Amino acid sequence: MKAEEKKLARELRKQGWSLNEIKRKLRVAKGSVSIWVRDIELTLEQKQRLSEKGIKKEVIEKRRKTRLKRENTRRQIIIDKAKNELKSLSKRDLWLIGTALYWGEGSKTLRSGVQFSNSDPRSIQLMMQFFRKICKVPKNKFRGHINIHPHLNVKRAEKYWHSIAGIPLNQFYKTSKQQSRASKGKKDTLPYGTFNIQICSTELFLKIKGWIEKIYELRARSN
Repeated sequence: MKAEEKKLARELRKQGWSLNEIKRKLRVAKGSVSIWVRDIELTLEQKQRLSEKGIKKEVIEKRRKTRLKRENTRRQIIIDKAKNELKSLSKRDLWLIGTALYWGEGSKTLRSGVQFSNSDPRSIQLMMQFFRKICKVPKNKFRGHINIHPHLNVKRAEKYWHSIAGIPLNQFYKTSKQQSRASKGKKDTLPYGTFNIQICSTELFLKIKGWIEKIYELRARSN
């Protein structure tokens, strides 16, 4: 097999192919290609063609980066403009936002109690503010729980979520380590796992449920 690849590599090189082109064509290591064709001298015309091709690639890559930079700038302008449309966050705003977030991401069963789970630290911080300022939950009533892949650093994750949520580590439940086949061998997108805020309060659960139902009723009236 190697003899056939070497023969083809030499033929392609004589035609003026670059080492990278041959490597991609034959799906072999560039080092092997280099050894196989090192005694083949390219013509002046072939060298010039490869040089021009390299310059073209550089120009294309430079244009791609320029377009990407312009697109990122354009997107940031839109983001900044949208941010300026919101001048402040009132207590009522926090109440409605927290209730809506819980509606989307919180536990809906009484047996589970009040639970909000998310991997976005900003969502966790906002909900902790909602629970403290709007729901008046005492500090000692909070519990934290982390779900994380077993190959990741548990201690690091616990320290991270403690800094985000402000819940004391001695109020964390034992971290759950779960293996995900989908993410095995891939880049870790959740290095700290997912964090779950838990509050054992039937009264608070029912209160939030009431707020959710009222928001839905008011939505119906506004149509």
